Amino acid sequence: MGEGTAGPGPRALETRAQRAQGGPVWGGRRTEPRLTRSCRGAFRSPRPSPKSGQADGTSEESLHLDIKKLKEKRDMLDKEISQFISEGYSVDELEDHITQLHEYNDIKDVGQMLMGKLAVIRGVTTKELYPEFGLDMND
Repeated sequence: MGEGTAGPGPRALETRAQRAQGGPVWGGRRTEPRLTRSCRGAFRSPRPSPKSGQADGTSEESLHLDIKKLKEKRDMLDKEISQFISEGYSVDELEDHITQLHEYNDIKDVGQMLMGKLAVIRGVTTKELYPEFGLDMND
C-alpha cells in the first residue's frame, strides 16, 4: 500500500511481464544509472607498485638470501627433531602434544575474550577480575 493512500502504489499496478521488460506501467520515465566521478577513472590497485627495475619488487640477491635463511632454519629444525627422537620422543607424540597446545590456546583465547566482555560490562579492567577468578597475572 502506498503511504497515506487507500490503494496500492504505482509499482503495485505493474504486471510481471511489464516488469520483465524493464518499463514502468504508469508512464513514468526510467532513468539509466550514471557513473559517479570517482568511478570514471582508470582502475588503480590498492597494492603498491613494484620498485622500478624489479619485475616483482624483489631482487635476485634478496631471494638468494631468503633461500639461505630458510635452509638454515630447516637444518636447525632437523637437528631439534633428531634431538627429540634421541631423547625417546616419537613424532606422533610430538604431533599430539602440539595439537593439545593449539586446543589449549584456543580455549584460553575464548576465556580472555569472555573476561574482557565481563570487564566492559562491570566497568573495570580485566586485571581487576583476575583475583575474583583465582587467576595469576601470568596466567
